Amino acid sequence: MSDDARRPDPDELLRRISDDQQKAKRGTLRVFLGFAPGVGKTYRMLASARELVDQHVDVVVGTVDTHARYETAALLLGLEVLAKKRLEYRGKWLAEFDLDGAIARKPTVLLVDELAHTNVVGSRHARRWQDVVELLESGIHVHTTLNVQHIESLNDVVAQITGVQVRETVPDSILDRADAIELVDVSLEELLERLREGKVYLGEQADRAAQGFFRRGNLLALRELALRRMAEHVDSEVRAYRQEHGVHATWPAGERVLVCVGPSPSSARLIRAACRIAAGLRAPWIAACVDVQVAGGQSSEDRKRVESHIQLAESLGASVVRLSGAKVSEAVLEHARKQNVTRIVIGKPTHPRLRDILRGSLLDEVVRGSGDIDVNVISGDPGPGETTSRTQLDSGSETARGGYLAALVIVALTTGAGAAGRAWLGIPDTAMLFLLAVMLTAARWGRNPSLLAATLSVLAYDFFFVPPYFTLAVDDARYFLTFAMMFGTGYAVSSLLHRLRMQGQDARSRQERTDALYALSHDLGTVQDEKDIALATTRHASRVFDGASVVVGRDSEGAACALGEWPPGTSLDPSDLAVARWVLEHGRLAGRGTDTLPGAGVVCAPMRVTGEPLAALALIARNREPLRADQRSFLEAFCRQAAFALERAQLAVQARQAAVRARTEQMRSSLLSSVSHDLRTPLASITGAATTLRDDQVDGSTREELVETICEEAERLERLLSNLLDMTRLESRAVVVKREWVPLEEVVGAALTRLEPRLSGRKVVTSLAADLPMIPVDPVLMQQLFINLLENAVKYTPPESPIELQATRDGDTILVDVSDRGPGLSPGDEERVFERFYRGPQSGVSGVGLGLPICRGIAQVHGGWLTASNRAGGGAQFRLMIPIVGTPPNLEEQSAPEEET
Repeated sequence: MSDDARRPDPDELLRRISDDQQKAKRGTLRVFLGFAPGVGKTYRMLASARELVDQHVDVVVGTVDTHARYETAALLLGLEVLAKKRLEYRGKWLAEFDLDGAIARKPTVLLVDELAHTNVVGSRHARRWQDVVELLESGIHVHTTLNVQHIESLNDVVAQITGVQVRETVPDSILDRADAIELVDVSLEELLERLREGKVYLGEQADRAAQGFFRRGNLLALRELALRRMAEHVDSEVRAYRQEHGVHATWPAGERVLVCVGPSPSSARLIRAACRIAAGLRAPWIAACVDVQVAGGQSSEDRKRVESHIQLAESLGASVVRLSGAKVSEAVLEHARKQNVTRIVIGKPTHPRLRDILRGSLLDEVVRGSGDIDVNVISGDPGPGETTSRTQLDSGSETARGGYLAALVIVALTTGAGAAGRAWLGIPDTAMLFLLAVMLTAARWGRNPSLLAATLSVLAYDFFFVPPYFTLAVDDARYFLTFAMMFGTGYAVSSLLHRLRMQGQDARSRQERTDALYALSHDLGTVQDEKDIALATTRHASRVFDGASVVVGRDSEGAACALGEWPPGTSLDPSDLAVARWVLEHGRLAGRGTDTLPGAGVVCAPMRVTGEPLAALALIARNREPLRADQRSFLEAFCRQAAFALERAQLAVQARQAAVRARTEQMRSSLLSSVSHDLRTPLASITGAATTLRDDQVDGSTREELVETICEEAERLERLLSNLLDMTRLESRAVVVKREWVPLEEVVGAALTRLEPRLSGRKVVTSLAADLPMIPVDPVLMQQLFINLLENAVKYTPPESPIELQATRDGDTILVDVSDRGPGLSPGDEERVFERFYRGPQSGVSGVGLGLPICRGIAQVHGGWLTASNRAGGGAQFRLMIPIVGTPPNLEEQSAPEEET
């Protein structure tokens, strides 16, 4: 192997350092994986935790479900168990894992059972695995349990095997980021014996499980899935270790097959042979296609044949990769070593031996460079009905024919220039002119025209400039070395220029695709709405794939519908929409040029991250040509980039909905806790007084007091219900403001009159400016506002403290201050007092915390505002700002006609 191949990749080193830094910041994840309930995952996790405790590691049990198993519960003894959080759901109080408590406690290791568990509504996250992600980001090491049927990518497989659709799943990405996976495995006989003994389920549930999910065939298949998933994890760890430590030698710990795919018709035979070899070895296999840029490009037949071979490999279960490199053998061997391939399948050469001498043998290079990798050489002869592929040389293309003609013209011009300058040019100078002609031909038209130019140059040089002239005979044998050097130098220069040209084309192609993905991600990063994301995606897709495009998603009823299109006005006919619907349902590429619905006018690709597609991208290309394999790979990356944005938008919507549900649930709980007390108190007083009146003989004065109590508590109950109704109407914007021009003193006087019993013995100072105009307000609502403000002052201030009400005019605004000399507001409560159900720190004060929010709501529907602050010298001050809208009526003009009559 060359030194360049052994030299570490700087980008890879930087990525590895960055990953190590990220791992150092976050906690590690250890998953105890089982193939069915009852195999002992929780038991093994607790036993491992006790071993850590013996090593003086800080271990805390976050949540563990023992399922009433004595042996499992016994392992909890002596371990610190985190208190659970209680959440009210549908009238029941449920115990749930306390994520905030775990982060605050921050142990070294936290045990979190059942990774796929769905949290109670009102929790911060919908799923427990999301809690675990936050714990890991907080630097806490987490041990958890999981059954194989809960892995997202295996959901459909498990449903097909068991007939049970598992609803609680965990994304594969969570399992991929696990630092350790421990397989908890038992024999089927032992598991079934546990089921019969009631250690898994009890009673009828155990009988149903034995007849359904726990059938022996189901358990065998699930056990195989768990073992395979564990093997995949171990294999990824082996490859990561080899890459990290620069191991290039093959480790045949497990078989892995790689087959080389090209445009030759015999590649189909190689692919089928590799599939049979991999099936016999029960090994994964890779189909590798190396993109070799040739002058003039591949012929359309070759491109179609390569695409069909790649599709064949995909249909047979291969992992298809497209490689690029200066040499096919180097690219194949480098990828084989990275993937720890143990066996390479390649075809026998069918071309003439001379081609291997001139251009090198791919088979010989692979065999010599394979080292410890076995090479299987399969017959490359075409089968019945197969035709030999045209050569990838550019002799069959229009561009190539133009290159050959250009080579002929350039050599002719060079010959003419040499002949014209024969008098002052020496023979070596003329040879340099011909080499220059070869270089120009190679730089512009590629290798094969330059080889023709080199051959013609040697012949023209011999015929016109080497004695004897005008004959191909040579008198001096030394000229043969000159001819050989001219041809050899021309060949070497043309090969080097050809390689540089192809590398430049490849670099430009990669740069264009990178720029396209960067531009897409940049635009997607600035939008949040699904419609905007779809519009940005289609705009970029139309430019990159040269055609119209439509993003198809699902509406609220699950039917396929267009989310965005470009150019504007583009639409899909019913047949094309059916293709997009199929892609949404099956999550695979379909449409023109694919194996599914190939006669369609569009090609549709799924837009998904994991699981079901979030949408489908439909492309309507102008040239109607099917997508090449490299374009399909790029389309997949393009759709995945857009899918990340769609998923982000959907998660943002779900987060907002979850926050709304959490606030609603919190509000509901606060309302129930507050209202239940304030409802019971007046109802208890009313019931007690009424019962006494009914059952006991009371005198007149006592009877009068009991009746008064009933009336007061009924009024209190009526105010409470009125506040609840008013708050509901204000929030739903169902309040109709009936504005009238009324004097402010009239509204204030009415409020003071209604509160006269509550204000008895209390000093109330009113100061209304003499120049106050009439105000355009709803008298009933404004009166309620002042009643709530004055009641609030009565509740939270000592009985002997005064209440002040002052009104002034400031331009087109009336300022009304309701002030007291009570304890005032706590720091930071100036805005919180207007939140629903918020009550100050004072104890023993009745109410549900709706009075002040109602006041602000009334002020807002009048176009005004209400603020709260502390007074200098102690006490609180509430300032009401009422705008004067319109022109107040002139009372003197309205009263003049009455005086005349």
